[in-house]
Amino acid sequence: MKKNDLRIVFMGTPEFAVATLKLLVENDYEIVGVITAPDRPAGRGQKLQQSDVKTYALSQNLKLLQPTNLKDEAFLKELQSLNANVQVVVAFRMLPEVVWNMPAYGTFNLHASLLPDYRGAAPIHWAVINGEKKTGVTTFFIDDKIDTGAIILQKEVSIKDDETVGTLHDTLQELGSELVIDTLKLIESGKVKTTVQPKVDQPKTAYKLNKDNCKIDWGQDLDVIYNKIRGLNPFPGAWSYLKTKDEKLTVKLFGVSKEHTSHSEAPGTIISSKNELKVAVKGGYLFVDEMQLPGKRKMDIKSLLNGFNFNKDDKML
Repeated sequence: MKKNDLRIVFMGTPEFAVATLKLLVENDYEIVGVITAPDRPAGRGQKLQQSDVKTYALSQNLKLLQPTNLKDEAFLKELQSLNANVQVVVAFRMLPEVVWNMPAYGTFNLHASLLPDYRGAAPIHWAVINGEKKTGVTTFFIDDKIDTGAIILQKEVSIKDDETVGTLHDTLQELGSELVIDTLKLIESGKVKTTVQPKVDQPKTAYKLNKDNCKIDWGQDLDVIYNKIRGLNPFPGAWSYLKTKDEKLTVKLFGVSKEHTSHSEAPGTIISSKNELKVAVKGGYLFVDEMQLPGKRKMDIKSLLNGFNFNKDDKML
């Protein structure tokens, strides 16, 4: 089979998926349709906002479908009419069997972890939050459960000690798009060999992020707190209560560094100067390099300290 024999339907929504779709277009694959999420209201004005994938697909004049219900008969009929023989899924929602079982060569997904670890919604975030030293990308054929299908290919990458979820996202985005091309070449050649995912007694899970699991627990060790903040930087941001003399503010922490040392300060104690802000925790100090106050933009700490005074008894809670 030749590349030109493949008729691809691509499914994806966020920026992470755009790199793969772009590489498919640049490599002259035939994209017969792009499926993405419906436009949704966003921001203070709640204006309808289109997905990153939609924006790119429109720029390339690709056929676009935005179903609200993947089991809707009208959508299924239109999807069938595209006559795709393979479907590529990157950062999309769970598909019903009637969709993933449609093309002759199957439907495969790109996932940003080394499966079976970190199945779920936020694999890049949790790899950093949990202090992993390596992660990667996986292509696998979709089945009836979430991220459990037979593995086609994997690529591994190391995670640097100061890595943020933002920098790792960009690395995996590029690595993943290349892995999709490699997977399609295997399908073209008829040489696809899959590996069943091993059963794991205690799998590492990529839970969906929410307000509760993004809050900093200042009673934890320095490394745990440091990893959590960089694993949520730049999005959605780790947050904390800042207790001041007059009120309790909700703040977000982004860029941080750390110093392992012994001290007698209570966890959450703030030590500030004109140019520096650090927080005492178990095992040392966390230096805050970027922070966001309520209703303000994210600021480097020197700029923030120029306009905000920390008092002696202020504390992170």
